[in-house]
This record gives sequence, C-alpha cells and structure tokens, in this order.
Amino acid sequence: MSVKEVVISLLVLVNLRKTKYMRVIIKTLLLGVTLLSLSLQANAMGKFDSKKPNKKDREEEFIDWGLGMFVHWSFDSQLGSVISHSMRYASPKYLDRYINEYPKTFNPTNYDPEKWMQIAKMAGVKYMVLTTKHHNGFCMWDTKTTDFDIMNTPYKKDIVRMFVDACRKYDIKVGFYFSPDDFYYMHKNGVVPRRGHGISGAYRDKEVKYNHKQLDELFNNYGKIDVVFFDSPAGRELGEYIHGIQPECIVTRGEMATPEQKLPEEPIPAPWESCFTLGTQWQYKPTNEEYKSGTQLINMLAENKAKGGNLLINVGPDPTGVIPFEQERVFQELGLWMFVNDEAIYNTRACPTAGSKDMWFTRSKDGKSVYVILSGHVGDNRLPHLKRKEVLVKELKATPSTKISVLGVSLELENDDIPYEFVPTFTQKDEGLELSIVRGQRLYNNRKWPNAVVVKLENVEFVK
Repeated sequence: MSVKEVVISLLVLVNLRKTKYMRVIIKTLLLGVTLLSLSLQANAMGKFDSKKPNKKDREEEFIDWGLGMFVHWSFDSQLGSVISHSMRYASPKYLDRYINEYPKTFNPTNYDPEKWMQIAKMAGVKYMVLTTKHHNGFCMWDTKTTDFDIMNTPYKKDIVRMFVDACRKYDIKVGFYFSPDDFYYMHKNGVVPRRGHGISGAYRDKEVKYNHKQLDELFNNYGKIDVVFFDSPAGRELGEYIHGIQPECIVTRGEMATPEQKLPEEPIPAPWESCFTLGTQWQYKPTNEEYKSGTQLINMLAENKAKGGNLLINVGPDPTGVIPFEQERVFQELGLWMFVNDEAIYNTRACPTAGSKDMWFTRSKDGKSVYVILSGHVGDNRLPHLKRKEVLVKELKATPSTKISVLGVSLELENDDIPYEFVPTFTQKDEGLELSIVRGQRLYNNRKWPNAVVVKLENVEFVK
C-alpha cells in the first residue's frame, strides 16, 4: 500500500469511528503518515536535510586517491584577471561591462575535456574538481535558475555535462566546486558584491533558497558526484543538504580541513586536503605568471601525503578551453615520477613521524610497508646514477624480517654488458637505520634525474 493509500484509508476511518479516543488515535497516526510522506517527497527532490557528515568509509576511500586536479575556469578568463574577485566593490560601470559584455564573447571552441583527462590520467590524478559556479555567479551548466550561464554565450553547450562524461570515460572521480557567495545575485538584489561574511537577514534567506535550487540541478541531473568543494562558511549547511541528495558524496571544504596555499606544520589526525595554484593565480593568467616546477610539485605531494592529506593542484584553462602547455609540462614531470613511485602515494597513510623536507614517510594501509621518500637526496651530486649512497634514517629500526627495495629499480641490471649490483642494503646502527642504495633507473638522457627517490622498507618499526 502506498503512503497516499494509507492516508486515504485513515481519512475514511476518521469519518467512520465515532468514539473520541479512536478519533484522536487515528488523527495522530494520520499526522505521522503525512509527515513521513512529506519527508520522502523532500528526499526524492533532494531537499531532505540529513544532518549527517561524510561517511567514514568514503573519507577513507578519498584519502586512498592521494592526488586531485582543481580546475578554475569561468568567462572572465578572457580578461586574464583573478577569477570573480574583480567584481568585489567594483564600480557600476565595471559591473555593467563585466555582466553584460563579456559573456557575449565567451566561446571556448577548443574545449575538449577528454584532453584534460588525458593530462590528468598521465599525471596520476584520481579525481578532478571543476568550478561549476565561482563567486561571480556564472553557471557553467544549463541552469533554469538564471540567464547568467553558459547557455547564454556564443558557445551554448553544457560545460559541466561534457566534463562529467569525460571524467567517467577516463575513470576519474567527478568533483564539483560550488560557491554559495554569488556576486551576480547580490548585485541583482541590491547588495554590494562581496564575500558572505556578515551578510544576513532577508537577502541571506533568499540566497540560500537560490543555492539550493542550483544544487538540486547539479546533484540530481548529472548522476553520481564523488566530491564537492563548498567555498564559503556556509559549506557545512550545504554539505548536510547534499548528503540528503547523495549520501555517498564526499564534502571536502565544509566538512574537513582544506588548507589553501599552505601545508600544516604537523599531520592532521583526520582526512584532509590542501589546495594549491600551479602559478600565482587560480584562473588563467596570460602574462606575469610564474609556475611551480615539477620538482616542487613532487615534493609538495610527498609532504602532503606524509602528513596524511590529499593534494589538490590547480590548472587554469585559457579562454578557448585549452590547458596551456606551460601548465601541462609540469604535470608531465609529475606523471613520470608517479609512474615510478605511485605506490608511495596511493592507498597510503601517515606514519607516527611525518619526516622533514629531506625525507618524508608514508606507509601502506596495512602498516607492513614504509616508504622513505628521499626528496633531499637527489641530483647529480647527491644520489648520482649508478653510484651507491648511504642514507641514515634515525626514525626507523629494523626487525628480523625487514626487507628493502628501491621503487622502479630491479635487483640486478646490466649496462653495456658490465654487471652492476643494485641490491640495496641496510645496517642497523645505534644512531639509526643506515640505507645503502643505488639510483639505478635511467629516466633522463643525461642521467641527472632531479627528483625524489623512494625506498620501500617492509617490516620495520618507528623509534619511539
């Protein structure tokens, strides 16, 4: 029997039963069934507030991924300006041009999200997060809530739909960035565009309903969404709202620590994620830009994982939809390192000791293997190709069943028919565990590989 049928039956009983107590009982049941009916309808429409945080098993899966790609992109990439924030306290003339002129020229005819996925896949990225709506309020999907969207540009295609389809094709987890602070909506409602701190009252209530309608579209019309990043103090409330629509979706900012442009001094004892620009700006910056090197990115990832978090590193596509080569090549260098060493990043957890800038530690989820990421023992003068080097690890001690290997290196290799012994060894000393290792894998023609080497140690213990 459906809820509707139960309600009708109870109504009939109310009219048939003449006793006072029977009528009270039936009316109470009727009220309960009615509330249940409304709750089920609200849940089906994505409007049921679950009041529940991220599921723990999903957060554990999230940490397994290790590496994500952030994509900041909107129509103001045409200006080469900071994304959205040029609207804050801007003059009426600027706002008029920004809102009414520039969407008319946004036509990213070279947008091919599959090419984005190929860059991400090559780099070892497990999830990707797209700015569906940044603070400027411009929607990158076909929305019914506003005309300030991608469908009212010369492009007239649903950017988000294409992004989601490409993620699924390449087995990359789907992530949405969404800003509850909406400068366009503020402007239209007579509020000076600014971040939402301190904005309250009737406008805030109206804005919340507006955001809910947009989230209903994003989380009901695009299938399963793996991750959402809410860039606002309102993220907690919106996270609860999203869990009512898609309980399996992981809310990062809003429900976990998400340090921006910095790493914590110490490990955080809970799932977390840091986010960084690749250069000095989140969105595409055509001039006056300086990008991080591949080595910097690799070392950031190592430190991030050693402290227990994921790294979400940003790209900014140009106005045509292409990720510039200057950004792509950095991910290529990261990709080569990950191709050799991803075992130290995926499905790993923080150790009792994170390490330092020269040496970071991660360990397998089962605790049986520790990965020593030698970020400060690289380069031609530190760990030369085919030459043995001793490294002292004060934080570890061996056990009778300890084993050692170098990721990417076979135990024995031959070069020009001359045998080279690449077998790594260890010696337990009073001051720590001494590793004797050889960087045997040749990755560059000149053999001057500048990036971290990873030593895998099985069945070791941390010094207490």
